[in-house]
Amino acid sequence: MRKAGIVGVAESDLGKTPHLTVLSQQALAAKAALDEAGLTKQDVDGLLTAGGWGWAPTMMLAEYMGIQPSFTDSTNIGGASFEAHVGHAAAAIEAGLIDVALITYGSTQKTGGGRAGRRVAALTGQYDQPYGVLTPVTSYALAAMRHMHEYGTTAEQMAEVAVAAREWAALNPKAYRREPLTVADVLASPMVSDPLHKLDCCLVTDGGGAVVIAAEDRFPDVATKPVRVLGHGETHTHNSIMSMPDLTVTGAAQSGPAALRRAGVELADLDLVEIYDSFTITVLLTLESLGFCKPGESGDFVSGGRIAPGGEFPLNTNGGGLSYTHPGMYGIFLLIEAVRQLRGECGDRQVPDAELALVHGTGGVLSASATCVLSS
Repeated sequence: MRKAGIVGVAESDLGKTPHLTVLSQQALAAKAALDEAGLTKQDVDGLLTAGGWGWAPTMMLAEYMGIQPSFTDSTNIGGASFEAHVGHAAAAIEAGLIDVALITYGSTQKTGGGRAGRRVAALTGQYDQPYGVLTPVTSYALAAMRHMHEYGTTAEQMAEVAVAAREWAALNPKAYRREPLTVADVLASPMVSDPLHKLDCCLVTDGGGAVVIAAEDRFPDVATKPVRVLGHGETHTHNSIMSMPDLTVTGAAQSGPAALRRAGVELADLDLVEIYDSFTITVLLTLESLGFCKPGESGDFVSGGRIAPGGEFPLNTNGGGLSYTHPGMYGIFLLIEAVRQLRGECGDRQVPDAELALVHGTGGVLSASATCVLSS
């Protein structure tokens, strides 16, 4: 089977972008990623995207960009969609269905008024939304409170995740928030949904991104050093938080081992890790579910600067959704950062000798999980 590699990545403008639509964001990011790879839209025969901006997102985007794909995928499992798309695109390439896949995302969440915490009591939502669930923060707060109850996890430990992210962001010129942040600052920020403070929550921004994946027999045609897709795993365990099997264990416990097994590597082999950080508790739960530490030990694992610049466990090296950007569904930006790290392009925040990365996306209310293993 032919193997696949990521040959181009790019963002559109980030922050607040009233001059752009979700379509123009994706087109700009796609053009930049294809230009980086030395390819054009005429090379693209697979198109993958996700979002709530159209009833058939790939058809609308393809029309807008002038692409007629032979493989299309608009799988939407929230922020984990794009890690899933990498696996789907790689499988299509390995099967000989396509040669070049384009994965995109765009959002005008900030320009459009921010994350309002919709309360739509429809279908299964009727069983929790009418009772005060503010989507998504209340659901994550429930998981955080349960973890604190079971394991004694503290608000200070969760705050360490936000502080480390901000330290990485200070090294990233594109990051939305770069000013210094302390644990005390996080705890002093307003309570949004107990026990989560405002600074335990991800940013609300606009932005778009793109990833180009090519078959290995196209590598001689590209202008970048391909980053190989070694392994992939995905699952979703529930939709509503009330149906989560265990509030302290996510689907990463399934998708992570599957990706590592397919890649033929172990956790100890990894040089850097990019984990979806919609909320600080998301990182703690994911680290445990992936197996980096035992249940209840993630609070200690992230403390003392371990995941910050200079620490022994480089995590979310662009500043993450907590400080870099978060336009609704963040997963594509995890991939972009991992690729740049593996190509050695990250300047002051570069992880030395990075050759192997794990990228993990989370979607919904801890509902969906998708994991990729990438190699330089």
